Amino acid sequence: MPISISSAPALALSLAGLLGLALLPAGAHADGPPPAVSQASDATQAGMVDVAAIAPGLQVDMRYAGADNFTGRPVPGYEAPTCLLLRPAAEALARVQATLRRQGLGLRVYDCYRPVRAVQAFVAWASDLQDQATKPAHYPRVDKSALIPGYIADRSGHSRGATVDLTLVDCRKQPCRPLDMGTGFDLFDPLANTDSPAASAAQHANRQRLLAAMAAQGFANYPMEWWHFTFRPEPTPDTAYDFPVR
Repeated sequence: MPISISSAPALALSLAGLLGLALLPAGAHADGPPPAVSQASDATQAGMVDVAAIAPGLQVDMRYAGADNFTGRPVPGYEAPTCLLLRPAAEALARVQATLRRQGLGLRVYDCYRPVRAVQAFVAWASDLQDQATKPAHYPRVDKSALIPGYIADRSGHSRGATVDLTLVDCRKQPCRPLDMGTGFDLFDPLANTDSPAASAAQHANRQRLLAAMAAQGFANYPMEWWHFTFRPEPTPDTAYDFPVR
């Protein structure tokens, strides 16, 4: 059965984490035209599926569907804590989960498909310099005025339906617990870089274990964020989606 877990206390948002809001690494989004926005009004029309429905034991902790995120509130476009991906990416992620389960491990997903309207909400939040409520937990060492254009952009690879943010959980003893990756999801610090030299040997080994499991099924890691992976080749690389997550 899919496992849905409630939001944990707010975690800090990393410099690398905010970079994950961009379509490409900082600055690269300006090199080409924006993707076309599909007219699909729901997951079925877009060819997306609920990954938890095909990946037994997957833990679902969709941060932007609740208040445990850097905006401090549910994000527009997330009407349910559901991990949606285009079918080829979803089936590949299900294979990762199946392989890990045989090792007593598993996956916990934090974000999957992200509507365009959610990306626009991130930009609006970053533009509101009066709202500093989440600074201590989410960007303690970065001035909010510096988040745009360097760290928050107006496009996201998540909106193309083949990118996922996740971590490893150890299920050899119940309940399943996240492995120590050195940072939480969206920690705003260079320590979140996949190969950060500041990570301990054990943390680095856990990151590499996740990297290897995902790469075996065609997922490429974004090196600024240990949790961020995109399925290659992307099924619809020139198309973004904006229907709400339900």
